[in-house]
Formats: sequence, structure tokens, C-alpha cells
Amino acid sequence: MQIFRCVALVFIALFGLPSFAEDYSIQPGDELTISIPGEEAFSVPFTVNRDGDIHLPEIGRVRVVGVYEDELPMFLTEFLANVYLDLTGLDAFVAKKQMLIFVSGYVKEPGEYVVPRSASIQTALQYAGGLRSGAQINKLQLRRQDGQIYFDYKSYLDSGDASELPKLQAMDELFVPASPIIGNVEMEFDPAKIPDSGDAARDNTAIKVFGEVKSPGSFSFRPGKGIIDLLMRAGGVTRYAGVEQIRLIADSEPQLFNLKRYLETGDDSLLPNIQPGTTIFVPIQVEEIKTGGNVVYIMGEVKKPGAFEGKEDATFMDILANAGGPTRYAESRQIRVIKANGEVIPFDLTAFTEGGSSMLPPEIENGDAIFIPEKTDINEKSWLKVTPNRAVRVIGEVVKPGRFEWSNEMSLLDLIAHTGGPTSRADTSTIEVLSPQPDGSTLLTVFNLDKFMKTGQPESALPKVYAGATVRVHDLPVDPTDNKSQWVRQASEKSIYIFGQVGAPGRYKFDDDMHFLDILAAADGPTDKADLHNIRVSHRDLPYSKVSKLNLALYFETGDENILPDVKTGDSIYIPEKDRLWIDETSTSTVRILGAINKPGRYRFTDDMTLIDLIAQAAGTKGDAYIEKITIVNLSCCKNQAQSFDLLAFSKTADVTKLPLLRAGDTVYIPYRSASAFQKWRQGLSDVFQFASIAALLGLI
Repeated sequence: MQIFRCVALVFIALFGLPSFAEDYSIQPGDELTISIPGEEAFSVPFTVNRDGDIHLPEIGRVRVVGVYEDELPMFLTEFLANVYLDLTGLDAFVAKKQMLIFVSGYVKEPGEYVVPRSASIQTALQYAGGLRSGAQINKLQLRRQDGQIYFDYKSYLDSGDASELPKLQAMDELFVPASPIIGNVEMEFDPAKIPDSGDAARDNTAIKVFGEVKSPGSFSFRPGKGIIDLLMRAGGVTRYAGVEQIRLIADSEPQLFNLKRYLETGDDSLLPNIQPGTTIFVPIQVEEIKTGGNVVYIMGEVKKPGAFEGKEDATFMDILANAGGPTRYAESRQIRVIKANGEVIPFDLTAFTEGGSSMLPPEIENGDAIFIPEKTDINEKSWLKVTPNRAVRVIGEVVKPGRFEWSNEMSLLDLIAHTGGPTSRADTSTIEVLSPQPDGSTLLTVFNLDKFMKTGQPESALPKVYAGATVRVHDLPVDPTDNKSQWVRQASEKSIYIFGQVGAPGRYKFDDDMHFLDILAAADGPTDKADLHNIRVSHRDLPYSKVSKLNLALYFETGDENILPDVKTGDSIYIPEKDRLWIDETSTSTVRILGAINKPGRYRFTDDMTLIDLIAQAAGTKGDAYIEKITIVNLSCCKNQAQSFDLLAFSKTADVTKLPLLRAGDTVYIPYRSASAFQKWRQGLSDVFQFASIAALLGLI
């Protein structure tokens, strides 16, 4: 084998190889061309890998890095001669001079790349897909075995000077760091919104600009750049910037800079000296406080409140229009004009615009203030929103009771409608209105809304309501029983009283449209013990005493409405009980029945009753009654007179004309048969016979 290698070397020496003007050593990434006649396996190029090796057919890995190009054929012959016998046509050279480099960091496609030998830093970044948004291009690193090289790629982009970029070598690693401004969270962002700060966030020499600038941040210090350049890099000042009071702090020394003055004069001596680490603050503009004799102030719910310099002939409407007019929340009915001397003039703008007010807008003078308050929500709970001198209180049975703002254009019906109207339990016949009067007193008015609606009265009949008034709407009971339990909440002049034998006696709500049967039905009607013949009605609404007697049983028999009394509010009704104690009845309204009767006593008697009715009411005569000698003592019409009546004879003829006349106050006596003279004679005769019989018996003995 050594013989063949020597022959190959001699052959190369005899025929010679091409000479090269430069000595080029093979580097990783180079592309080699090796050809041996008749060997197809060498028809493909061979690339030197990162380890400096190529892979030869039948031979394997051969390290070629560092071998000069003109020595490459002889160098490879040493390895190929062990396998190939004929190397007469061997040729080997560097077909493409390339470099193997690595690109990492904040690039779009980091990795390992083979680039041309003449490739630059910009070419390497292009192979890696370019820089990502947020890359810190002024701190790029080129890492080699002998150390690291830092360079400012942005400076190259600004100047185009290629001498500022290092030369690439094979096996270099180009690292692109991320800007510290983007933080430690991966996210998409708009690079145009990131301040041109570079690595200024970690640089002690950075210039910090904040306040009323469009893009505040930390900016890298650049020698020769002044405050105007820094403000431009921060996007310029905003419309709210106080450019006359810009503050700078350098070496712990504060300094003021008037940008407006500089722009007006162009005097460069006004520009402050910018040192590394300077802090620049642009404050917000403070409105100049306007004051003086020609200023009018407008406050509250207008679009542009503030102080306005007005002319002497400026009117109220001119100033209001200049302030943009009232907002949607303005209470235009309660506008106040505060004069310079402290006088307060109210003005209703709504009424003026609707033509319903004769009041003209107040005169405005210099120094006056116009205040337009906020509109009060009707559901607002706080009473502070509406002062007592312009509020009306509504309590009782309305949908939304509370305090409401009052306007003199409103009426009582407007107020009730504003509350949502009366509830189903409202007593609209007795609405109380307590209104303050101009002289400081109060006036109580009771208003019947039902009568007002039924009769169609004009609104002039409504009670007057003023700011500060109180309106109370009474409630009706749920049922008559509840009515009675709530008597303390009913006015006595609107009530009626019913006592005695009714289902629910008590005090009831009543009005003049109701009648006797209404109140009797409300009290659940008479009980089974009620004496319907002797109902009494006391009339209390008259200037004198009057009591009406009612026979309700007769009304039910005849249906005559004239029998029923005319009942008014405040009257009282009494329904007595049947068979009450005699002490409850006067002697002139009863008839007494005594003697042989089952239920002697005093009985109520009417003109349509007879002696037979009275005896029947007293449960009839006893068995030993002397009915042939019934005595009637007349005390009502015929004093000290008496008459007798034979009930036995009447029972045989039934002639009602023979019945004695009986009136209330009379006395009826039915004697016992044992008390009659005939009975006494018979008893005496019986005694004589008994005595004679006893004497005869004694004589026999």
C-alpha cells in the first residue's frame, strides 16, 4: 500500500498541480469538490461540518479543517490510497468558500447557518429571518473562542459606516439581546409606541422624561443633544402641558425652563445644559384664575362652567349660551343668580322658554355668579337634594309617598299624579292639606276628591298648595271589622256609631252618600235577639236634640222607604234586645200584666196590639185564673178608671169589638178563682158542713 501512495505522490510531482496565489486553509462550512475518475460516489460535494470533518465513501470521517487548499489533494491521497488503487486522476479543491455561524437571541429564526465567506453581520441577521420587535440592537454580541465582541448595530443603521461592525468568522455566534423595556412577559406590541430608550432603562446616565409628554420614558444620553431633542424623542408635549414651568433636575439641582419663552425669542442661552442622568418633568397646565371687575362666573350643570370675561351689554342668555347651555341633568327651574352684593335672584328658565312666566331673565352685571343646580331624582332618598322651602311632603295612601320638589305651576292633582296616584285603600274623600301661609300661620284644608270628580268642578276649586306644605291621604279599612279596629284613625265627623244587637257594633267610616241600610249591613246586620220594632237613631248633626224611632220589621213587611230615617255622619244607631229587663223601659211605654198569668211583668206594647196579644206574649193564663173577671186599669188616658173583661165569653163569640181598649201605660189584672166572692162562699159552706159532720160523729161516740 505504501508503494501505491509513493507512486501517487511521484505522479503528482511529475505532472504538477495548479498553484494558488494565496494560502487558504479550509474552515467549517466550506464546500469541497473531490473527483476520482470512474468513482460515482465522489460526484457530490462535501461540506465541512462544525467539527471540521468531511465524510468520504469507504473511508469515513476525515478531519480537513486547517488544511491549506493547495495541499488538499496530497492530503486526501494519504487516506484514499488505502482503498483506491488508481488515484491518477484525483482532484480536490474548495468549490465554495463558506462559513458556519450561529445566530441566537431575539431574532425570528435562531439557529445554525452556512453563509458565504464574505457575509457580514447584516447578512447573518437576514439568514435568521431578521430582528424581532423589541430587540436591543445597540448591544449586539459576537461570541468567539477567544472572547466576546460588543457592538452598536443601531449606530451602523444610523450612519451606514460598515467599519463599526466586526468581521464574521467561521464558528462565530451572533447573539441579539431583548430590550429591557419590553419586560419579562412575551407579548405582541407596536414598536412605534416604545420610546427610543434602548438600554436606558438600566443605564444610570439615562435621561428620564415624564409628565405631560406623549411618550414618557427613559432615553439614552447622547452628547450634544439638548432638551428640545429629548422632548421630540418623547413625542412632544401634550395640549395640557405647562410649557412655562418645565422642571429639570441634574446633580440634585432643580432648574426651571420656559419653553414658551424660548420659542418666542429663539434665545439659545435659555436652553438648559443636559447632563447624564438628568430628570425632566413637564407639569400639567394650570388654568389662570380669572378675576376682576369684568368677569361673570357660571357654575353647575352647564357644558363649560367657568369665569367669562363679558361685555357690559352681555345678557343672561348670552352668557348661558357662551357656557354651552344647560346639560341634560340641569334643573333649569331652580337657577340662581348671585349678585356681587350678595343678593340671590331665582329664575325659572323652563317656564320662561315655555312662555308660561312673565318673569324676564335677570340683569347680569360684572362680578355676578350664575348657578344651575343638578336635577333631583324623584327616587332620591336624601332630603338634602331638595331644601324644605321648595319641597312638599305627601304621606299616607299613595303609590310613592315622600318629599317632592314643588313648582307654583303645579296643582294638588299634579302632585298626587306625581306620587303615582292614590292606592286602592286610599280614602279620597278626606284628603288633608296643611299649607303654610304668607303670614307664618298654617291652614288645614280637607278636600273631597270623589266629590270634585263626580261634580266636575274646575281646578280653581282645588285647595292651594305651597312649598313646605304637607298632604295626607287617609286609608280605608280592608273590611268592616278592620274598620272598627282602626277607629282612632277616623275623624268623628266622618264616622257613624252603631250599638246594641248587631253583628259588629262600633264606629264606622260613613259619608253622606250612604244610607241607613248601608251602615246596618256594614255592622253585619241585626242579631236574632234584636228588637226590630224599637230601633232608635240619635241625630247629632242638628243644633238641637232629636231621636228617631224606627220599626224595621214594618219596613221589611211594607218596603216603604219613608220609614227609614235620614242618617248623617256623626249620628248613632241603637238596636235594643228583646225581653230586656223592666228597668230599661219607662212606665209610659209598657203594659203591666199581673195575677194568674204564667209570666207576669212589664211588656212593650204598640198601638196595633190587643189584650189577647198581651196575654199570649205573657205565655197565657194559669189553670185557676178567673178569666171571667179580668180587670183593665186605664192609666194612660183615663185616670182612676177600670173596666172588666170576660175572656171566657169572648172565646165563645170571638167578637173583636168586645175587646177592651188597651194602651201603653195600662195595667191588666187577672184574679185567681179562689179569690172570688162565690168561691169564698162555697168555701165557707163547705166548712159548715165539715163542722156539722164532726159534731154528729162526736155525739155518736
